[in-house]
Amino acid sequence: MASPHIESLPAPPPLARGALRVTPLGGLGEIGRNMTVFEHQGKLLIVDCGVLFPEDHQPGIDVILPDFTSIRDRLDDIVAIVLTHGHEDHIGGVPYLLKERADIPVIGSELTLAFISAKLKEHRIRPRTVHVEALDTHTAGPFELEFVAVNHSIPDGLAVAIRTKAGLVLHTGDFKMDQFPLDDRITDLRHFARLGEEGVDLFLTDSTNAEVAGFTTSERELTPAIDHVFATAPRRIIVSSFASHVHRIQQVLDAAHRNGRKVAFVGRSMVRNMGIARDLEYLNIPRGLVVDFGKLESMPDDKVTLICTGSQGEPMAALARMANGDHQIAVGDGDTVLLASSLIPGNENAIYGIINKLTDLGANVVHKGNAKVHVSGHASAGELIYCYNIVKPRNVLPVHGESKHLHANGALAVRTGVPEDRVIIGADGVAVDLVKGRATIAGRVPAGLVYVDGQTVGRATEDTLKERRLLREGGVVTVVALVDPANNTLAEPLEFLTKGLVHDDHTFDGVQAEVEKALEKATPAQTKDLEALEGIVARAVSRFVRRKYRREPVVIAVVIDA
Repeated sequence: MASPHIESLPAPPPLARGALRVTPLGGLGEIGRNMTVFEHQGKLLIVDCGVLFPEDHQPGIDVILPDFTSIRDRLDDIVAIVLTHGHEDHIGGVPYLLKERADIPVIGSELTLAFISAKLKEHRIRPRTVHVEALDTHTAGPFELEFVAVNHSIPDGLAVAIRTKAGLVLHTGDFKMDQFPLDDRITDLRHFARLGEEGVDLFLTDSTNAEVAGFTTSERELTPAIDHVFATAPRRIIVSSFASHVHRIQQVLDAAHRNGRKVAFVGRSMVRNMGIARDLEYLNIPRGLVVDFGKLESMPDDKVTLICTGSQGEPMAALARMANGDHQIAVGDGDTVLLASSLIPGNENAIYGIINKLTDLGANVVHKGNAKVHVSGHASAGELIYCYNIVKPRNVLPVHGESKHLHANGALAVRTGVPEDRVIIGADGVAVDLVKGRATIAGRVPAGLVYVDGQTVGRATEDTLKERRLLREGGVVTVVALVDPANNTLAEPLEFLTKGLVHDDHTFDGVQAEVEKALEKATPAQTKDLEALEGIVARAVSRFVRRKYRREPVVIAVVIDA
C-alpha cells in the first residue's frame, strides 16, 4: 500500500491535461472535518465540508475547520459543494467556506439541505441549494454526479458517483449496511454493483469501523434495551444525543410514548433540528407527546423525559452544564441519564468525567459501556469486504478515519484482490492524481488545523494553545522590576504576583540574584529597550522556577524605569 512520508512530499505539479486530482483537506487521520476537493479541467468540486470538535489539549477552541489555503485563490473555480449527509463533521464548515464565496451551489438531499440552510440562516447566509435524491443525476461543470442511497445513523444519506473524462470515482460518504433500518431505507448495493460493472477507477470508502470484525448491529436491536430503561427508571429520564441523530431520537420518542412519558427537547440545536425533522416527516411524533420544557416542571418525575445535547462531553452543551450544576435542570437522586451516542475518539476523558459527575449527583448513567443503547453508523469489516467484492475498484483511497482505520481498510481492499500498489493510504493535504486508470500520489498542499475561537477564525495558533496549556497547567507569575538605567541594576527588590502557582514566602528566594546576573549581561542596545529588558527578566525567572521546582508557569515581566 502506498503510504507517503507526509513531511517530505513536495507541492503537487500542475494537473496533467485530462487528469483528475483528489485532495482530502480533512477527515484522513482524524474523525471529523471531512472535506475532499476534486479538480478536473480547471474546475473544483467539493464533497463535504465539516468540522472537528476540539480535544482537551485545545482549550478555548469552539470547532476546528479544514484548511482552505489551497483553494482560497480559486474560489471562482468551485462549481459546487456536495453534502453526503447532515452530520456536523460533514456540514459544519460550510458556513465558513460560503463566507468566502456565498454563491457556491450546495447539493444535497432534503434533510441535509434543511439542516445546513438552518445553520446558514444563523450566519445570515442564504445558500443556492440543489435538491437531489437517490438515483438522481446532476451536472456541475465537468463533473457528472450520480447519487446512491446509503444507510447511516441519520436519514437521507447519499453516496456520490463522480464521472469525469479521467474516470469514474465512487465516494461512499458515511454508510453501513443495516438490513433492518428504522426508516426501511437500505444501502443500495444493486446500484453499487451497476457502478462496479461500469468500472470504478477510484473508490473512496468510509474507514471508521474497518478494525471491527463482522457486520454492524442493526438499529432495531437497540429497542429492547431502550424500552428497559424507560420501563424501570424511577424518576426523570435525561437522554443525551447528537442533535442530528434522528433515528435514535425516534426510538426514544417511541419508548417514551409506550411508557406514558412526555418529552421536551433541551438546547437550541436539538430544538431546531428536531423541528426540521418533524416538519419534513423524517420524525414521527405522536400528538401531544412533545411539550414545552416549562410544562414538565409541574408533572410527576416518572412522567418526564428530557432530550438534550452533550453526548460528547462538549463543555458548553446542556449535559455538561447539568453535570457541573450550572443548568436550570438539576440532576439528582433517582434520575436516569441515557447517553445514546458512541464515543468519538479523543472525547473519552471528557465524557467519562461527565459520567462520574452525574453519578456523584445520584444519577444512574446508562451508556454504551453498560447497556446496548447505541450502535455505530459505520460499516464494519464484513460490510466493507462485501462492497469491495461488488464494486471491484481499480484503485482505493480509504477516507474518514484515524491512521489505524485507514490502514485497516486498505488491508481489507488488498485481501479482496485490489493490488497493493493500487491502495493509497493518504493524509490530509495529500493530492492523488488519477491518470489513465492509475491513481498515484502527486504531492501535498497545506492542510493544517484552522481554529474557530469565538468570533475569530484562524487567528488562534499552536503557540496560542501552548500558552493556554501553560496557563492551565503552571499558572502565571507577574514580576515587577524597578531598574536603574544608569547602571542597569535593580533599584528595589523584585515584586511577584501569582495566579495558579503554589508558593510560599520563600518560593522566590534566590531569584533576585539570577535576574541581576542576567541584567549584567544585557547589551547596550537592550538596556535602552524596556521590552528587551522585560524579556531578560522573564527568561531569568522562568529558568529559576523550572530548575528549582520543575514547573513552567507563564512569566510576565513588567520593567519600570527607576
